Amino acid sequence: MNMTPKEIVSYLDDYIVGQKDAKKTIAIALRNRYRRMQLDAELQDEIMPKNILMIGSTGVGKTEIARRMAKMMNLPFIKVEASKYTEVGYVGREVESMVKDLAHESYNLVTKEYEEQIQGSIDDEIIKQIVEILVPPLPETASQNAKESFIKTYNLMESKVKSGDMDDKKITIELPKTTHVEIVDSNMPMDMSAISESINSMMGKMGKEKIKKEVTIKEAKKLLRSTASDNLLDKESLKNEALKRCENGGIIFLDEIDKIATGSNNKNQDPSKEGVQRDLLPIVEGSSVHTKYGQVKTDHILFIAAGAFHVSKPSDLLPELQGRFPLRVELNPLEESDLYKILTNTKNSLLRQYKALLDVEGVNLEFDDEAIHAFARLSVSANEKAEDIGARRLHTVIEKVLEDISFDADEHSGETITVSENLVKEKLEDIAQNEDTARYIL
Repeated sequence: MNMTPKEIVSYLDDYIVGQKDAKKTIAIALRNRYRRMQLDAELQDEIMPKNILMIGSTGVGKTEIARRMAKMMNLPFIKVEASKYTEVGYVGREVESMVKDLAHESYNLVTKEYEEQIQGSIDDEIIKQIVEILVPPLPETASQNAKESFIKTYNLMESKVKSGDMDDKKITIELPKTTHVEIVDSNMPMDMSAISESINSMMGKMGKEKIKKEVTIKEAKKLLRSTASDNLLDKESLKNEALKRCENGGIIFLDEIDKIATGSNNKNQDPSKEGVQRDLLPIVEGSSVHTKYGQVKTDHILFIAAGAFHVSKPSDLLPELQGRFPLRVELNPLEESDLYKILTNTKNSLLRQYKALLDVEGVNLEFDDEAIHAFARLSVSANEKAEDIGARRLHTVIEKVLEDISFDADEHSGETITVSENLVKEKLEDIAQNEDTARYIL
């Protein structure tokens, strides 16, 4: 988490084109979280995260900036749509469920980290269990010669199992019965959540019964990994660390916030929209939410809200909610030069993805520079004639051009196919010029 704002922006530049203001705002917010954790506990509690409201059309990079940032810092991150929630009493998800989802994500993240740290111990435990099946332990009354012989046999067998020489040999292993059905429903009210935990606990006890299964040693190494991991991991420590990570590093990306705005000029007002905003207030401001891992305080969770605000505007949100998102950043629409850079300058760009996919069929796919410019130009044209969906238009345009090549790829194994500007024009120009056709196809 110790990255300077400049380093954060530099990392984001590898994946997202432009949007300097948004990247700068996000980078500062993230760095401030690190700075806060270096202070004494009393001052830490006083410093609240500066939640961010991102305003921009779809496909300009709002979600991608937040997602990449969380991945880079290895922080618990969830993306939710505000339009999925309804006021308590209406049919739909309660807003508290987003915090429960974040806690679950945090627990999975911490568990994965700990498993990676003790990977060697897990492997040793699996090998030990398999070798003990192949070479059962001697009784305590065994003679000294028998014990020396056993140690030699055990060591020999252990080295063979480790090296994979014994992978094809079949053994009988014991596994827990698959009666443990984990009930995870983040939308359960508090009392129902407690009942589900009791059911999970009861089912867990039933799951302690063992079943025998004959498998190869190679399969046994995979099947025993879960039980070996459970034996070595301290679940209580994981829960405590997950809660700490969730509260101090968690990020909730609240998309489509404009869909719950209720301005005076908004038609077809839904009475529950204002209720959702009121339910969001305590979560964003700071409250305690009961989860299966314990109480989560939301005071220092970073909330990033985003919306296109085509129909509504940020001022249509409740004044109290507007005040919970003090940082505003507007993302710019993407121009032809931006789309060209997205296809050529970003890591794992769409063109690289298509090249890799067709490489599986033995086809070497190449793109002329003029063809890439044509992709960008026609995407901008389609965005102007229909709804502006930003960089997502590139998916439609490129897929339309590569449709026949992809369909017949098995017939061109070992060949090099070059996508030229003429091919792009042949496939798309007539469609792009006809406004009615463009609306339906592109």
